[in-house]
Amino acid sequence: MSYKTLNPNGELQSYVIGLALGDGNLSNPNGRATRLRITCDKKYPLLIKRIIKTLRSLLPQNKVSIVDKKESCLDVSVYSNHLEKILGWKAKGGSKFYQNISIPSWVKENEKYKINCLRGLIETDGCIYTDRGYKMMIFTTIISKLANDFYDIAVSLGFKPHLYKIKRGTSLYKYNQKIIYHVRLSRNVDKFLNLVKPEKA
Repeated sequence: MSYKTLNPNGELQSYVIGLALGDGNLSNPNGRATRLRITCDKKYPLLIKRIIKTLRSLLPQNKVSIVDKKESCLDVSVYSNHLEKILGWKAKGGSKFYQNISIPSWVKENEKYKINCLRGLIETDGCIYTDRGYKMMIFTTIISKLANDFYDIAVSLGFKPHLYKIKRGTSLYKYNQKIIYHVRLSRNVDKFLNLVKPEKA
């Protein structure tokens, strides 16, 4: 089943894919339907509203819920048996890191889809900041394939990011021993943000 069978709006779906690849999690808690949770910082209320609206548009027959996790963040949640097909990984396949998730090839073949996917990735795992008076953008992930996808798409859109591999120190926790990948853009950042239009900008 192709993505077009599930929803004809490729721009909408590529944006949700970016959100889910960033701060999304798939599970199947009741054994009947897959659940997507996208974690959001409460300091971005407009982004939260955008995510809710987008999920309702993508899956209009499904209820979108908010789960208040703690003081600083919440989850936007939706159940659907289409989610694994839409996103490209499995609820019971282990973490996104172990499934080595990546941006689907159909997204990479269309400029609008690429832009929408980058928007979702930046809004979840990206950071926009100022360093010595210059605006910077960094996308961070522990998944090498996803970091390379982000880098390649940014290059294909005419930008010149840098990809860094950072090793963490030793830790008792396996997650903290993984390598972190940073895709940093320091030139033409305003042009990039005007193109991608992340809510964080």
